[in-house]
Amino acid sequence: MKLFGILLLLLACARADEARLRVSSFSTILTEIVREVGGGKVEVTGHVKPGVDPHEFTPTAADLKIVSSSDIILVSARHLEGYVGKLREASGGKAALLEVGDQLPGAADDPHWWHSVANIERATGIVRDELSRLRPGLRAEFSAKAAAYTDRLESLAKWVRVKVAELPRDRRKLVTNHDSFGYFAREFGFTVHPIAGLTQNDQPGSKKVAQIIATIRAQGVKAIFSEDIENPKVIEQITRETGAKIGGKLFSDGLGAEPNDTVEAMFRHNVTKIVEALK
Repeated sequence: MKLFGILLLLLACARADEARLRVSSFSTILTEIVREVGGGKVEVTGHVKPGVDPHEFTPTAADLKIVSSSDIILVSARHLEGYVGKLREASGGKAALLEVGDQLPGAADDPHWWHSVANIERATGIVRDELSRLRPGLRAEFSAKAAAYTDRLESLAKWVRVKVAELPRDRRKLVTNHDSFGYFAREFGFTVHPIAGLTQNDQPGSKKVAQIIATIRAQGVKAIFSEDIENPKVIEQITRETGAKIGGKLFSDGLGAEPNDTVEAMFRHNVTKIVEALK
C-alpha cells in the first residue's frame, strides 16, 4: 500500500508538470521572454500588443476575466501599470504576480528597463525561476531554453556595440521625444536629452524647450528622434530653430508592430536609425 501511495504521488506530480501554465503578460517584452523560456509548457496571453503604448493601456473586462484563471501575471512594474490592484483583485490571490522591473537595477522611477540588453537577460532569469518554482519538474527544460535565449541576447548586445562603434563618441547624443532611453544610454555610452518626461503626457514648457534648443545648438546635434509625435508643434519649432533633422521613429515603450515585434528587431531598428542619423 505504501508503494502504491508513492506511485500515485509521482503520477500526480507528473500530471502537474504536464499541465501548461497559464500566463497573463502586460508587457510585450515579457510576453516574448516567457514564450521563449516556457515553450510549449506555457499558454501565454499578451494583453498589451506590439505597437500599443503601455502608458495608455487599461485592461478591459475581457482581460480581467483571463487574468482570473491565470497561474502567473507578468508586469513591467516601476509604476508603469497603474492597474496592478485590479489584476490582484481579478486573480483573487490565486496567481503569482511577478513585478519584474522592481527586481532589476536602475532608476526606480524609470520603467523603460528593456532598453538594456543586460536587463532583458536578468528578466529572463527572473521568469525562468518563477516558472521553475511552479513546475519544479521542468526546471532543467526551462533553464535550457532560458540559456538559449540569453545566448541570442548576448549576440544582439555584441551587434549593438559594433554598430554603435561606427559613431564617434562626441556624436552619441540622443534628443528623444520622451525620456525613455536612459538604460540604453548607460549601457552603450550615450547622453540623452529628452524633450518630454518619462511619459508622453509629461510635456515640456517653454523654458524646457528653450534649453533643448540651446543644447542642440551648443553640441551640434544632427538629429532628433520621435516615437509617435505627440506634440508636432514642439518638434517643428526645435527643427526650425536648430537645423537638426528628424532622425526617424524609435520604438521606446515596447515592441513595435510587425516586423519590429521582437526584441532583436526592435534593437536593430532603433540602433540603425540612431547611428545612421547621427553619423
